Amino acid sequence: MKKLLVGTMLFGLVMILPVSVGAAVDISISFPLPPPPPIPFPVPPEVIVIPDTYVYVVPDIDDDLFFWDGWWWRLWEGRWFRSRHYDRDWVYYRYIPHFYYDIDFGWRKFYRDRHWHGNPWNYQRIPYEHLRKNWRAWNDRQYWERDRRWNVERYQPPSPQQKQELRRKRQVEYGRRPDVRKHEQWMREQQRKPEVRKPQGPPQGGPYPPQPHGKSKGGGPEHRK
Repeated sequence: MKKLLVGTMLFGLVMILPVSVGAAVDISISFPLPPPPPIPFPVPPEVIVIPDTYVYVVPDIDDDLFFWDGWWWRLWEGRWFRSRHYDRDWVYYRYIPHFYYDIDFGWRKFYRDRHWHGNPWNYQRIPYEHLRKNWRAWNDRQYWERDRRWNVERYQPPSPQQKQELRRKRQVEYGRRPDVRKHEQWMREQQRKPEVRKPQGPPQGGPYPPQPHGKSKGGGPEHRK
């Protein structure tokens, strides 16, 4: 009788334990924002580099489409999206990209006038393939300020203090945009809503959780040949 009672208790613990462990781990259920509509490009776009930065922009479209640090960035209806491709796979990026406040918001006028703050700006149109193959080397070599001076005649770089002041002014100007203010209001409303959670069971397919790319089960990096 004692053996039967102990066996019954152990069986009950085994049945209850997975449920308790699974119920202790919650995940939020979120709804991704819809991506922006595609921009039709009959051929891969050409870009120009914006002086004082390593940010590249597609100049001949109405949308703000940038390339920076290996990503394409797009501002649409006050929301930021990024992708590894210029024409698809946009994913919502909830922050403001760090590079954005380094960009002079009047770059389009300077582009049309071919002047950068009063100096001739002989910008270079860079084909897509040329950008894809060289952007990293240009960053590492400081190519634009050392070799080309951003193609601005009599170029004089702003001081660090001037750069910080310009960033603060652009931040204020950006915050006044109607589309940005509308999106920020939407974000505040979402944060006030209660989170919807559901229990998560143990990982499927074995005792180990899914491993991030480039990591082994032991926690160290994989060695590739």
